[in-house]
Amino acid sequence: MKSTAILIPARYASTRLPGKPLVMLGNKPMIHHVVEKCKLSGHDVFVLTDNTEIADVAHTAGANVYIDKGEFANGTERCANAILDTRFDKYSQFINVQGDMPDVTLDMIESCIVTLKNYIISTICTPMPSIMQNDPNTVKCIRHGKKVLWMARGITGYGDWHLGIYGYHRTALELYPELDIPSEEEIESLEQLRWLKNGWNIGAVNILSFDGVEINTEEDVNRWHNGN
Repeated sequence: MKSTAILIPARYASTRLPGKPLVMLGNKPMIHHVVEKCKLSGHDVFVLTDNTEIADVAHTAGANVYIDKGEFANGTERCANAILDTRFDKYSQFINVQGDMPDVTLDMIESCIVTLKNYIISTICTPMPSIMQNDPNTVKCIRHGKKVLWMARGITGYGDWHLGIYGYHRTALELYPELDIPSEEEIESLEQLRWLKNGWNIGAVNILSFDGVEINTEEDVNRWHNGN
């Protein structure tokens, strides 16, 4: 049986919402919500952060914490750097739950893990409400069956809604920083395009529905409160 750890990248800086992991959702910071949901899986949970206040909240929520140094282009680079530490040696695969997913579910996590049986990288998508199709903050996933073909923010009118959770075999995560960085990754600000442009396959689980909110802007914070 493969040993799995859940990694939650949670940097303080955010262009659209500075200090995002510490934004209050109800009576708790967002990172606290994410940790609580991930701990339901029974897997070891690590918050990867560059900020001591985020680290303190993560500890309170019951997560392990890895304080990183340096600059990373995205959460996957942050995860790849972290697993160089010896405390991660015992894990053969990792689930990256992005720190702006307070409504992540156990089913999403387990589906990502199951998909790693057939793909070296996995992710989650769900049907996209039409009102979100024109939103550039929403990531659209184009797939053939369970295989991801492309992802983008700018396309409109079609595609599934990509949700911020990934699975990786250890080897895939270790090699990520060595891959060529395509211009599309920088244009779209989508880390998964590095895999796709370098010829890697990503498996996608299409869950039937998702009633949660990804927190990218103040408007998303308001939507979360209105829905809870």
